Amino acid sequence: MADHGETMCRQVDVGMTRVFELFGKRWTGLIVATLMPGPVHFADLRRAIPGISERMLSDRLMELAAAGLVVREVDEGPPLRVSYRLTEAGRGIEPALKELSRWAETYLADGGQCPERFRK
Repeated sequence: MADHGETMCRQVDVGMTRVFELFGKRWTGLIVATLMPGPVHFADLRRAIPGISERMLSDRLMELAAAGLVVREVDEGPPLRVSYRLTEAGRGIEPALKELSRWAETYLADGGQCPERFRK
């Protein structure tokens, strides 16, 4: 058997691990993408992302706020409304999300599957 020392093993980059711990969760990327143009009220966020429950949206927004990517703001009422906006750190992921969108249009155009011409 070959000796597999620690230097021989590949390890996932720590930064990449942190990114996917947050963005690997369902809905997180869509929430951030929806907030890219500017602040959005909770109810409008809920309508913009079909299939997400209020509870899940609230949980993901709290996670994003704890990570420093989103700020929660209470609008003066009446009626009392809550909106969310991206912080500078949250807006910083925009180029990566746009690139992922372009990648998906090229390689996942066929209902989420890579077209045959790209499978090599």
